[in-house]
Amino acid sequence: MIMGYPISELAWLAALILAGGVVTGVLAGLFGIGGGGIIVPVLYEVFGVLHVSDDVRMQLCIGTSLAIIVPTTLRASIAHKKRGAVIPTVLRIWVAPAVIGVILGAVIASFAPGAVFKIAFVVFTAFISAKMLFAGDRWNISETLPGRTLLSLYGFITGLFSSLVGVSGGAVSNAVLTLYGQPMQRAVATSAALGVPITIVGALGYVIAGWPHMAQLPPFSLGFISVVGFVLMAPVSSFTTTYGVRLAHWLPKRQLEIAFGIFLMLVSLRFLATLI
Repeated sequence: MIMGYPISELAWLAALILAGGVVTGVLAGLFGIGGGGIIVPVLYEVFGVLHVSDDVRMQLCIGTSLAIIVPTTLRASIAHKKRGAVIPTVLRIWVAPAVIGVILGAVIASFAPGAVFKIAFVVFTAFISAKMLFAGDRWNISETLPGRTLLSLYGFITGLFSSLVGVSGGAVSNAVLTLYGQPMQRAVATSAALGVPITIVGALGYVIAGWPHMAQLPPFSLGFISVVGFVLMAPVSSFTTTYGVRLAHWLPKRQLEIAFGIFLMLVSLRFLATLI
């Protein structure tokens, strides 16, 4: 027994977290996402077994997810920048409004019903997935990027969404850039770069938000961040990110779009299942 839990049970939970870390890293590099769509549901089950209170369980999952994908998005961003695929003008315009969105999202998530955000996420991901799988360029809004004001709004929405569900925002930013005719590889690279400030600010926000609830949180928690979850999953996901980056630059554009579309459809179905 360790801290009241059977060693065999803790070993199984650790193995599950490590496996999730491998998948998270590959997805981060391949699609420019932080992997929160994988991390959050895995940690939700882990913290359930550990009897974490439902009052703080989801917040702990989101905060830990944001912390875990900090090194993952950082590593993916560096790898993509070396290939010269990041769109610098978009990144400069997006950073400030995205950070504002992250901060606002941390506040809203403390009182808004989770079902509202799940429904919005299902509708959005289903639409973008259909575009990637069936429509191709026919659904493009334009072949050129919009002006600074609209781009800033997109950045704000990306940060807000990321903070509410514990992701780096790659699903949103990828969709925006491809709708405006940007190549998938450049969209993925820019999304990975934007994920760095989003996840850092988000993780710090959830640390601060969790301090008043320390009595309800499991051992080795730093606010709404589980240090144990971070230590086990972060190194593995960060290491495997480079393999995803290689795949992103190796796969043809259409194959990458189809893969991303399938991924979004699966995530959409997962969230829909939680509403039934």
